[in-house]
Amino acid sequence: MKIAVSGKGGVGKSTFTSLLCKSYQQAGYKVLALDADPDANLAATLGVPSHESIVPIVDMKELIFERTGSEPGSMGAFFKINPKVDDIPERFSVTHNGIRLLVMGLVKTAGTGCYCPENAFIKELVGHLLLEDEEVVILDMEAGIEHLGRGTTGDVDAFIIVVEPGKRSIETAKRVATLAGELGVKKYHVVVNKVNDDEDLEFVKSFFEDDTVVGAIPYSRTISLSGRGDDGVELEDMTLIDNIRIKIEKGK
Repeated sequence: MKIAVSGKGGVGKSTFTSLLCKSYQQAGYKVLALDADPDANLAATLGVPSHESIVPIVDMKELIFERTGSEPGSMGAFFKINPKVDDIPERFSVTHNGIRLLVMGLVKTAGTGCYCPENAFIKELVGHLLLEDEEVVILDMEAGIEHLGRGTTGDVDAFIIVVEPGKRSIETAKRVATLAGELGVKKYHVVVNKVNDDEDLEFVKSFFEDDTVVGAIPYSRTISLSGRGDDGVELEDMTLIDNIRIKIEKGK
């Protein structure tokens, strides 16, 4: 199972991703979590010790130079577009509570459409993990879908957009869904976070087709408080997340 999670910043995307990882792990699956968000909060929400010291793959300049044959950040240079990446997860992932984590990072370049060495390296790595890795792979992305291309998006089994009951969050979700569709995603799922009442949920549902919303997570004081510490985000009753996981599996 390969899952991509996106959504506007601040909606609780990384929180949901970490809980989904825990749900799969507790169900007996091997889980590899990929943090491809520039804020890189997934390690903290998973409770990985010393998460501040983790170096994102995209910042490993010597490694990227070794594999691509070109200096990171160089534009218009010749470099390998299919560098060796199969050993990267084993070498650079960290494991905590049975979940492996690989922090990808974001290519930091001016403008759009960059095809630089680090971009090529990261896309090759993501493609490898989506095609070859036998674990459950859960990709925590930013609001865009820069880490997915036409050659890899089709290999994602489930594309999830996390939203909260607000117009800006919903507008971002719609843009992400449109971009994903243009790259070959045939179906996406919506998870509504920070829901206070039925009115909040119905408001979000009114913007999407009936079977698109696969679950809603109430505003949780437990999650809010646990997010302040170093032990990761916890939820006393994982039944709600487990039910969302099952719906995603059935609707992939």
